[in-house]
Amino acid sequence: MSFPSSWTTSPQQPEARFFERAAQRQSVLTKPAGSLGRLENVAVQLAGLQGTDKPTLDRVQISVFVGDHGICEEGISAYPQAVTAQMIANFASGGAAISVLAKSLGAELEVVNLGTVADVAPDLPGVIDARIAPCTRNFAEIDAMTTEQVCAALTHGDAAAQRAADKGCQLFIGGEMGIGNTTSATAMACSLMGKNPMKLTGPGTGLDVAGVRHKAEVIISAVQRHDNDDDGEDAMAVLKAFGGFEIAALVGAIAGCAARSIPVLIDGYIVSVAALIAISHQPDIRPWLLFAHRSAEPGHQAILSALNAEPLLDLGMRLGEGSGAATAVPLLRIACELHNGMASFEDAGVSNKE
Repeated sequence: MSFPSSWTTSPQQPEARFFERAAQRQSVLTKPAGSLGRLENVAVQLAGLQGTDKPTLDRVQISVFVGDHGICEEGISAYPQAVTAQMIANFASGGAAISVLAKSLGAELEVVNLGTVADVAPDLPGVIDARIAPCTRNFAEIDAMTTEQVCAALTHGDAAAQRAADKGCQLFIGGEMGIGNTTSATAMACSLMGKNPMKLTGPGTGLDVAGVRHKAEVIISAVQRHDNDDDGEDAMAVLKAFGGFEIAALVGAIAGCAARSIPVLIDGYIVSVAALIAISHQPDIRPWLLFAHRSAEPGHQAILSALNAEPLLDLGMRLGEGSGAATAVPLLRIACELHNGMASFEDAGVSNKE
């Protein structure tokens, strides 16, 4: 299996003329310049990314990638791995937070199962069977994935981007579910940025203080083992060493959407780490990304700073699933409505600033 083309080639950059036209429109609307704050900036950004004078978000695609992690052998989670498979059923039945949010938004929701330790019922509605293995390997002892597994996960993410493109998607949201994935994400972030795991490691699914310390110690040991390898600290090596199937698929989806000129609304901590991996590999991906919210996970701010990203919301959320990003969609829609619907000073016969 070969890597998807979106992983090996840089995406096209959005056209500057649409950003310029949107900014010009904002300057003549019936309001003091800048008075709508970041709603103005978001509308300009969406107009530029969509290549239109009137940005809209009628067609939103949410893809939740699911996978289990071998690092759970080290006792780094408050929940058993059986929860991963159980949550797939919950997504399918509409009981998960992202299921409720997707329904409320009128968004397309799909779940991509990349591999769970526990069995998943066949033919669940909205669930795509993309199993690579029951789980990744224990990265405390060996690389989490083989090169072939990384390639497969990236390809499944790219396929989600293609499905979104086929539906005329105007905004893509990637979500994740996988017991142990905050450990995987933190190891990748620390390895890429040279950060101390004691600073970035958080409670994940609800670890106590002792549990967080143990989790950080596991990450420290694993990062030190990887630092002694000859692979270097490039994005591919880090993804292979510590990544989860679902995180690698997110990387593939982010790169795939950028390659297809689809704006991506980045969720919280884990999806932001996937974005960091993608941008480390292909910096030209960065303009296609918007950032939804600041997670309560302690490591998220370091990732946002590395990406020069200022999220729209700060609600103390840390659920994952794409839930923070979905929560931000109504705000983006309001920004578009204001941009498209407000009158100009000339149209309304209102005197502008002299």
